[in-house]
Amino acid sequence: MSMKCLVFFVATLLVASQCHGASFRSFPLSMTTGSGDGVSETEVRCASWRLAVEAQNIFGFETIPEQCVDATANYIEGGQYRSDSKTVNQQVYFFARDRQVHENDVILFNIDGTVLSNVPYYSQHGYGVEKFNSELYDEFVNKGDAPALPETLKNYNKLVSLGYKIIFLSGRLKDKKIVTEANLKEAGYHTWEKLILKDPSNSAENVVEYKSAERAKLVQQGYRIVGNVGDQWNDLKGDSRAVRSFKLPNPMYYIN
Repeated sequence: MSMKCLVFFVATLLVASQCHGASFRSFPLSMTTGSGDGVSETEVRCASWRLAVEAQNIFGFETIPEQCVDATANYIEGGQYRSDSKTVNQQVYFFARDRQVHENDVILFNIDGTVLSNVPYYSQHGYGVEKFNSELYDEFVNKGDAPALPETLKNYNKLVSLGYKIIFLSGRLKDKKIVTEANLKEAGYHTWEKLILKDPSNSAENVVEYKSAERAKLVQQGYRIVGNVGDQWNDLKGDSRAVRSFKLPNPMYYIN
C-alpha cells in the first residue's frame, strides 16, 4: 500500500468514527430524576410502578398508589393503553397465523379486562385506588353492557377467520351465564366453542388453581391450547399451560 493510500485510509476511518460517535447522546451513569419534557416526577414514578406491575415484580396489591390515580387515568383514557393492547393482540395473531391450524386447536380468552372492558366501572372507582367491592362490581356485570376491548375484538375476528376455536375461561360465577352470553354477543363476540364459568361449589383456593384445573379438563377432552390471553398473570400461570401465553395490560387491580 502506497503512503498516499495509507493516509487516505486513516483519514477515512477518523471521519467515519467522528460521524458515528456524533449520532449518540452520552448519559451519566447516575441520571437525575424529576421533570423533563413536561413530565412530572410523579408521572415518571407511576409509570415505573406500572411497569413493575406488568412485569409481576409487584403483585398482591389491593389498590394502586393514591398519587398514581391521575397517571393511571391518563394511561387508560389516553392512547397508550389501547396501543399496548394492540401490540399484545398483534403478537397473538402473528403467533397463531404462522402455525398450521388443527381441528381442535383453541385460543383461550379471559373475559373481564381481556375481551370486555371494565374501564367504565373502574373510571367511577378511582381507577383502582378504591378497594374492590364485589357487590358493586356484580351490579356492573349484571347490567350486561360492558363494551368490547377494541383491539381484542379485532384479534378475535382474525383468529376465528384462521380457523381457531375460541374458548372463554372466566372467574365469573355460573349464575352470570345468561348476562355474560348476551353481553359478549352485543359487544361483537358472536361465536365460541365454550364459555366456562366458575361453579359456586368449586373449592379452588385461587385463580391459578381454578384455571389450571379447567385447562386440564380441556386437554383431556382433546383440545390443544395454542394460546392463552389474559389481563392478569394468574390467568396464565399454573399447569396445562398454552403453547404460548400473552399478558394484556392492566395496572388497575390484581386478582389472586
